[in-house]
Amino acid sequence: MNTPLLPERPAIHEAAIKGNLAEVEKLLAENPKLANSVDDDGRLPLHWAISSNHKAIVELLHSTKGFDPDAPDTRGWTPLMIAASIKDGEEIVKLLLAYGAMVNAQNDSKQTALHFAVSKQNTEVVKLLLSAPHKASTRILDIRKQIPIHRAAAVGSSPLIRILLDNNSSIDPIDDYGQTPLHHAIAEGHGDAAVTLLKRGAKTDGKDKEGKLAIELAPDRKVRLFVSNAAKAENIAITMPEGMKIDL
Repeated sequence: MNTPLLPERPAIHEAAIKGNLAEVEKLLAENPKLANSVDDDGRLPLHWAISSNHKAIVELLHSTKGFDPDAPDTRGWTPLMIAASIKDGEEIVKLLLAYGAMVNAQNDSKQTALHFAVSKQNTEVVKLLLSAPHKASTRILDIRKQIPIHRAAAVGSSPLIRILLDNNSSIDPIDDYGQTPLHHAIAEGHGDAAVTLLKRGAKTDGKDKEGKLAIELAPDRKVRLFVSNAAKAENIAITMPEGMKIDL
């Protein structure tokens, strides 16, 4: 059985991916409309230049007619979302914000650039998105009813949890599964993140849709014991399920 060949990506898209500035310049000189051409992924050369972190090409494309800093691909991902997701993407994020990118735009899954920056633990990008005059919202729900702090808890980032809470994030939002950030932190085995939430006032008596308290989601006794002992040291009471013993 022959495997069908994938369609070739347009030359300007390939050049943008590879960071070949001279080739992009040459192609645009021959046909300026190529700046707004889309490939089979519904992506512009701009999207690929950003995903490969080629700032100079982004700057070049900004000078072309019809440049849109919020142009979405077929999944609704904007250039800012892509930039927020890549490693060391701060400089491109700065560019896009300077170009007027909508900081709270949502893709088809209702996620914002802040959701992605937090998930990837791109702390400097998070700070940029939250800084004035942009001020990304920390309370936008994605399709699973999660806000960025759910993601910070799931990846175990205490610094990001603190940054989000210092920027008006709620601490006990409930997602589609009935889970709070504390549920996510403990379920993923991130004891330090769980303790950070507890110190900032996270409630411990909430139950998810399966009737589970956050402490019940700990992957093992070690995590339960760590969270319990740390909470005890801070004089924080943790709601425990009836009959659970964790300090034996």
